[in-house]
Amino acid sequence: MDKEKIITDWFYQFSDEIYNFLLYRIGKTDVEDLVQEVFIRAMNGIENFHENSSPKTWLYSIAKNLATDEIRRRNRKKWKTFIPFKANHEPSSDESPDRLLQLNEEKKMLYEAILSLRPSYKDVLILRGIQSHTVKETAEILGWSENKVRSTYYRSKKALKNRLGGNIHE
Repeated sequence: MDKEKIITDWFYQFSDEIYNFLLYRIGKTDVEDLVQEVFIRAMNGIENFHENSSPKTWLYSIAKNLATDEIRRRNRKKWKTFIPFKANHEPSSDESPDRLLQLNEEKKMLYEAILSLRPSYKDVLILRGIQSHTVKETAEILGWSENKVRSTYYRSKKALKNRLGGNIHE
């Protein structure tokens, strides 16, 4: 089977999950582009995939690294806006008004609370809590031990509950 066929099959199997992971990890802006970039990188690096893990966990690892790069890029971009002689004005939110209206108020609060958490908490909450990955799969995707996944997931749920003022159902 050629690599384009393999990547196409993986795209149809996993692109929605990757999209949701990236959506919660970095917000709505540019998520479609990043999903495409995940599969482009997978196609370019498929020779490095030795089936030590499942294709899904390998794709999530690529997505996680891309999300980290995107967050760093956005942070650099924010600092550039502090330079006084630039006439470049950016919106205060990456969210489009249509998307914010689409989310009901409770989901919007949950979404914003998750986005406000530290990256490791976001990652484990998305993978374990939202996408229902097993501890083992989550550990493979994040490159952590299973114990670290369990303890970080517990801490992230506690932090999320605190952010929401205790209004979260376990």
